[in-house]
Amino acid sequence: MKGIVKGEQERLSWRYDDELLYIEAWGRDSLRVRSTHLEKMPEKDWALEPQGEVKPIIKISEDSASITNGKICARINTYGYITFYNEKNEEILKERWETREVPVDMMATENYARVLKEWGGTVPKAVMTFESNKNEKIYGMGQYQMEYLDLKGCELELCHKNSQTSIPFYISNKGYGFLWNNPAVGTVNFAKNLTRWTAEASCVIDYWITAGETPAEILENYTAVSGRPGEFPKWASGFWQSKLRYHNQEEVLETAREYKRRGLPLSVIVIDFFHWKHQGDWSFDPEYFPDPQAMVDELKEMGVELMVSVWPTVEPYSENYARLKQLGFLTRADRGVRTQYHCLGAQVFFDPTTQGAREFLYEKLKENYGKYGIRIFWLDEAEPEYQQFDYDIYRYQAGSAREIGGIYPLCYSQAIYDGMKKDGIEDPMNLTRSAWAGSQKFGTLLWSGDIYSSFRSFRMQIRAGLNAGMAGIAWWTSDIGGFWGGDPESEEFRELLVRWFQFGVFSPICRLHGHRRPSGTLPEVVDSGMFDFNTCGPNEVWSYGEKNYGILKELLMLRERMRPYVEETAAEASETGLPMLRTLFFNYPEDENCWETEDEIMLGRDLLAAPVTYPGMTSREVYLPKGDRWIDYYNGKVYEGGQTLMYPTPLEVIPFFIREGSGQYEKIRGQAEGGL
Repeated sequence: MKGIVKGEQERLSWRYDDELLYIEAWGRDSLRVRSTHLEKMPEKDWALEPQGEVKPIIKISEDSASITNGKICARINTYGYITFYNEKNEEILKERWETREVPVDMMATENYARVLKEWGGTVPKAVMTFESNKNEKIYGMGQYQMEYLDLKGCELELCHKNSQTSIPFYISNKGYGFLWNNPAVGTVNFAKNLTRWTAEASCVIDYWITAGETPAEILENYTAVSGRPGEFPKWASGFWQSKLRYHNQEEVLETAREYKRRGLPLSVIVIDFFHWKHQGDWSFDPEYFPDPQAMVDELKEMGVELMVSVWPTVEPYSENYARLKQLGFLTRADRGVRTQYHCLGAQVFFDPTTQGAREFLYEKLKENYGKYGIRIFWLDEAEPEYQQFDYDIYRYQAGSAREIGGIYPLCYSQAIYDGMKKDGIEDPMNLTRSAWAGSQKFGTLLWSGDIYSSFRSFRMQIRAGLNAGMAGIAWWTSDIGGFWGGDPESEEFRELLVRWFQFGVFSPICRLHGHRRPSGTLPEVVDSGMFDFNTCGPNEVWSYGEKNYGILKELLMLRERMRPYVEETAAEASETGLPMLRTLFFNYPEDENCWETEDEIMLGRDLLAAPVTYPGMTSREVYLPKGDRWIDYYNGKVYEGGQTLMYPTPLEVIPFFIREGSGQYEKIRGQAEGGL
């Protein structure tokens, strides 16, 4: 062979000129590929967890070599070009080389699959190019704000922003899953003629690939090496009430009391941002929350958990700023001023990328919230949301934002998770606005960020939730009604809220949140140029007119009856890594029609719903998958799978079917009378 090839216990290595290449077994039916121009391969595993001993089959000949691990095989030719095959010897992925050495009819171009080249900096830019598979469908990659479920043909930023979460793992309908195991800022282009991954600053090309016959098998393989969610807390399956924001202690308590007076189920209530004196204090402002212990105790007597918002922003006036700076626990700026965010002042971001910093944050939260019995944290601004996304400026202790920016939200979640586990809390769950590959193992409940209150945005969140699930995030939610722009007095918004609430009932977490109009109802309003930070309009289920209140009340009761099933589905996610919210094809991969259905959802294995996502929509098509019979929730009628229905959708109705034989119809329908 042109390069020097060695077969080791779990690895095939290849070296030629200044390139060192590893192909090694990593988990079931999976391989990890790394390439560097350094003398030795860096040891960082990033999203991948260490695996037990795996014994692949390695073969080396004069002009090629191969490594086989279960259902996947990689073959490397004499020039170092890699092609991957499944157990049927079918090609599933191939590096894209255009050189004079390629033994095929090709133009006289010089385009290399693996490129590590410096472009005016000290760290190379890493580029990895693959051939594009014809008729391929691609799903996963976290959540992006667009109306596409199938990502083929899309170019995606590999970076986090408010409502954009980059998790560089996808599932292909060609029978494989792929992880770009690199936290650097970059892009991926799933183009018609090629697939190209780019890391703006990286000394290593690092990716992982697995073969499987179904999306479920692929995702199980992926979560086996990247981690799975832990135990799902029982309180999480109920209804969560939130808005931007409850101004003081009495508002929080009175809202919870009103839910109880009306006989409405309530599991969690939320205190959002600016309940503190200064950003970075991570504590209650005693002027507005004078007795947190009494507040928590009364809520617990009502069976309600309290969640509090935590921001990673720290302002110079904070009691913790000087100590954080002394310890090196604040994000640095390589040039320019250190200010990284403006929100009622100038702030810098906490740096969670080291263990010492994570322990510092958790101890502060424990000291100022945990002592009251608060054990749910809302990790907002988790991207982090830089005022300007100039990643070449910002630096963490673990490296520059260009090189490792992807791991910020993972480390943020890890801080709270590790601390809670150390304190004996077996089922940590924390709401966060961003995540990366592997975040699921740190109690991460991802939500889709500060999205707009519109039907178009609503349609995007359905796609975002489904793709987040196929990127390994089993716990997911959105702001019911959207965050920006909802007016409780508007009939148009009232319709949107009901339709979104219907979707929320079938989401892993059913959570109402948003910035509602009118704002500025308090005399001490602060005009920030964005919105009133002190209060906003009402956002409780009785705030949207009597007709809608009746519908929302029935939906709350439906969710309450669904809770045992939600918890069963969550237990499956903990065991297998499978998402709670699923596409039809995830459960029915043999049904070609399910791959073409992008606007229906399944909660777990047995519940199918078809959200109504356009205003004034009085009916919609509903496809029922082949292979099962389906019970109409409203009237008990049974339908054969494999057919499309035209289903009437008055405002109080979301098409809802239960898989016959699952036993869920009798359990969920229960004693419901009329409506839902």
